[in-house]
Amino acid sequence: MTSLGLYIHIPFCRSRCIYCDFYSTTLPETWQMRYVEALRREMEMVQSRAMRLSADGLSTLYIGGGTPSLLSPHALRLLFEFVERNFTLQPQAEVTIEANPDDVTAEWVSRLRDTPVNRISMGVQSLDDDILRTLRRRHTAGQARQAVGLLHRAGYTNLSMDLIYGLPGQTRAQFGADVREVLSMGVPHLSAYALQFEEGTPLAEMKRQGTVDEADEELSLSCYLQLLDLTQEAGLEHYEISNFARPGFHSRHNSSYWTGAPYLGLGAGAHSYDGERTRSFNCADVRAYVEAINQGRLPSEAEVLSEKERYDERVMLSLRTSQGLSLTAIGRDFGPAMRRHCECMAQPHLHAGRLQKKPDETLCLTRQGLFVSDDIISDLMA
Repeated sequence: MTSLGLYIHIPFCRSRCIYCDFYSTTLPETWQMRYVEALRREMEMVQSRAMRLSADGLSTLYIGGGTPSLLSPHALRLLFEFVERNFTLQPQAEVTIEANPDDVTAEWVSRLRDTPVNRISMGVQSLDDDILRTLRRRHTAGQARQAVGLLHRAGYTNLSMDLIYGLPGQTRAQFGADVREVLSMGVPHLSAYALQFEEGTPLAEMKRQGTVDEADEELSLSCYLQLLDLTQEAGLEHYEISNFARPGFHSRHNSSYWTGAPYLGLGAGAHSYDGERTRSFNCADVRAYVEAINQGRLPSEAEVLSEKERYDERVMLSLRTSQGLSLTAIGRDFGPAMRRHCECMAQPHLHAGRLQKKPDETLCLTRQGLFVSDDIISDLMA
């Protein structure tokens, strides 16, 4: 079967976290039905494109945000009805929804069982209540623990949690305690990211004003090393720089991004890729998105990647994964000159032990290379 992923962006949030730079809005709940109806119309508009990309239907469906768990029961039910009306889900499709822990109530879980969702991703970020308040997260550590228990009792085993390290006031010991607790909960997938001070976020402004400090490089490195050790001890596979999973629990949807598979993105701010050289992205504004869809037009722009951009993207995405960068595929897809360039630029890192070359002609980051991955990737680019 061919692989095609569908991403649906639900941009609604009750409040904005201080670090978040994903497109979201705090528009009132009255906007939900207008937005879901616009999604239905966009599905109808892109249905034929989906068929061209894969006659086998969807291998993954990911509902992200924003906070998809904020959708009213009626809006959530209609969303899945529209998906099933316009697309075909493969029998073993991975269907993920993102959820905020305080939205995961017994009632919400009961409603979820009437949908095709078989994977839940929760943005926990920390299990320290003081840090959660600093981040302006809506949930408490206790609510995160309760959410996992509710989902397990309902039979959901494919769960993922997000954590962040380098948070204001966070110590290495606190982050280690978070990782240990998540692993002890029986959560089979963990994503962990270094805190980023993205322009335009309240966090970046707080840094400018001197009310928060960025964690020093030594602390972030120490947290990451600890993360690698704890996940390895627990039997999780480190399959992408920031992602760890028990065997069989890799995120199939996110893996499609890293392997260059085609995907469709629906909703305000969503991106699409045809698997070859064309990317498109919807406007990141709910009002403008709904207005355009109601006028019968897709509010999107497209860009065609140059050969250099395609090569650079292949290097960046492949080296992030444990599968690595195939020199054979580079030669096949970009020509022998680009393969020679890639091998030549890799030599210093191979000699220094930051890269390894496997028998199948694949370049992979070593543990040492993980800490300077951006520099290595930059060197191998065209």
